[in-house]
Amino acid sequence: MAKKVQRMTYDEAAEAIDAVLARFRDERMSVDDMTAEVERATRLIAFCRERLRGVEEQLDRIIADNTPQEQ
Repeated sequence: MAKKVQRMTYDEAAEAIDAVLARFRDERMSVDDMTAEVERATRLIAFCRERLRGVEEQLDRIIADNTPQEQ
């Protein structure tokens, strides 16, 4: 059974995206299977983007907190 996206790490989600891409390259799939895979990949990509945005915001806060203010 596939792990829920919200319970994955970024690395697990990225690996799952790679697996979806590999299945598209290597397997013959029905349209229904393709649709399900595209939906899963879309959720995984959104999850990864959100995680990256979160890290970017944290870094921005750290930089802002540690940047001397001009007077």
